[in-house]
Amino acid sequence: MVADQTARTPYGDDNLDEAVEAFVNMRPRLMAIGYRFLANRYEAEDVVQETWLRWQRTDRTVVVDPPALLATMATRLAINVSQSAWRRREACMSPTGPEAADTTEDPATRTEHLEAVEQAVLVIMESLLPRERAAFVLREAFGYPYCRISELLHLGPVNTRQLVSRARKRLGAERRATVTSAAHHRFLGAFLKAARTGDLTGLEHILTADLAA
Repeated sequence: MVADQTARTPYGDDNLDEAVEAFVNMRPRLMAIGYRFLANRYEAEDVVQETWLRWQRTDRTVVVDPPALLATMATRLAINVSQSAWRRREACMSPTGPEAADTTEDPATRTEHLEAVEQAVLVIMESLLPRERAAFVLREAFGYPYCRISELLHLGPVNTRQLVSRARKRLGAERRATVTSAAHHRFLGAFLKAARTGDLTGLEHILTADLAA
């Protein structure tokens, strides 16, 4: 829900101190999200730093759930890094992959990390309509070119760009739908598989199938 003039959230007056406090409280979880996808502490720290910069630029007067939005930002940034070309080349040359580098995590920590990603995915599902969600996830999380998104969604390039832009503005600012547990876990599974393996076939199928729902 977007804050109005009569019932503002604590962020309605864009209080910078409260914005800083929200980020500081979330920093360990943001670090966990970055490390879960990248298995590299320095890269995870870069993700956290970029999340802070984007949080500063965000219109916080319409944000009703800062932790959820921060988690979503960090997840998107971490996936962007993990899917970049240089990252893939580095992984091919390395004798060990991200899973091997993650052996220091205990089960409780892994569970906490997964819960943070689950929350971010849930915010995307609650905040965006199916067509917005498809365009946003494919573009922002996985770097699809607009022409490919246009083909999948049967839209023109201009409309596709507008769809992604609208999704960015709505994300974290307004909840539109009640998401069932089954739908959430189905989408989360496809999202995580795509992020970890680079195979987006299943995610594409779910995103396009949701358009007809």
